Amino acid sequence: MYVSSIRSADPARPASRSKHAVQGTVIGLGVVSLITDLSAEMVTAVLPLYLVYGLGVGFLQLGAIDGLYTGATALLRLAGGYFADRLGRPKAVALVGYGLSAATKLAFPAAGSSLGAIGLVIGADRAGKGIRTAPRDAMITLATPADGLGRAFGVHRAMDTAGALLGPLAAFGLLTVLVGDYPAVFGVSFCFAVIAVIVLAVFVRAPAGAVERSRVRLRAGFALLREPGLRGTCLAAALLGVCTVGDMFLFVGVQRSAGLPPGALPLLPLATALTFMALASPIGRLADRLGQWKVFLAGHVVLLAAYVVLAASATGWLVAVVVLAAHGVFYACTDGVLMAHAAPHVPESLRATGLAFVQTGQALARAAGAVLFGVLAAGMALGPAFAVFAVALLVSVLAGSRMA
Repeated sequence: MYVSSIRSADPARPASRSKHAVQGTVIGLGVVSLITDLSAEMVTAVLPLYLVYGLGVGFLQLGAIDGLYTGATALLRLAGGYFADRLGRPKAVALVGYGLSAATKLAFPAAGSSLGAIGLVIGADRAGKGIRTAPRDAMITLATPADGLGRAFGVHRAMDTAGALLGPLAAFGLLTVLVGDYPAVFGVSFCFAVIAVIVLAVFVRAPAGAVERSRVRLRAGFALLREPGLRGTCLAAALLGVCTVGDMFLFVGVQRSAGLPPGALPLLPLATALTFMALASPIGRLADRLGQWKVFLAGHVVLLAAYVVLAASATGWLVAVVVLAAHGVFYACTDGVLMAHAAPHVPESLRATGLAFVQTGQALARAAGAVLFGVLAAGMALGPAFAVFAVALLVSVLAGSRMA
């Protein structure tokens, strides 16, 4: 019911814009995401090492923390999307989210070894991510023609992942030079996060047509779920999300299954990030040609193969490389591709809200999946837990092929 309105001409947009040209707004947001992810991944890279080997956290507690890390963004994604549409100011709302995440970097040293305090800081950091994600993605879709969305999101995610690649390297270098000085990692992370906020505020322009105040009502946002395409996408993304193991568990699983030393944990995200960065743009273009949903499901099939390898408890560096590369392919096929698939089902006046519904369902499902995996791993060990999730993911992929 909404697709025709989205494809109609928009006088506020430049007529010469081509699907082959990535807009300046997308590049600017990519730079912001690159710097932000460098900052965020400095912290993320050291968390499993710190929690598992520093504080002696068990699988059950790690599952709860991993679930919090994923799920804390959920409801605030809806709030960020709604206020971006309601105020007609997606850039301003995104700035609030980026600023909140930046401020939390200084709170990590104060949390010390308290799991409760660490949980609160992680929750605040992820809340900032939740607020900014839908407005940022809405700005990308508003600046890009519908037939170039896969490419635009691919370029953005490639730049985003370049930061994710540099973050663990920076954290590993600091910890090596300063011999385990975690406060230094958090301090440098904060500085990068502030730079990202400044770049967004000063150098990124909101796309044309996105700055006028809208009379969006919350119930109009919920009415979007009556549109079959968007509703099916939300349900399928949530079903697949609950069968997705959290990143922390996957990295710990690789380290233990492959027999790698604990000190290798901060470096494992690099293989995922390198693969993601290299493939995000070409897979985005492929998704524009073949269909975003087909590519999205294919990414989950690749992830399923990684789970099978971990369930088999194979050892060695080659196993680690294969699993982490598959993890990167999964992200290249899903992160951004899902938003490119969902955007044409949402009118521009409700774009951020509609994308937030999809993101929220997926985030809540992944949080539940992380907690469930923690329970299974605590009771069955890692290998059998990955086997159970592999079977569940296979069933979900088959169901998802019929839902959207």
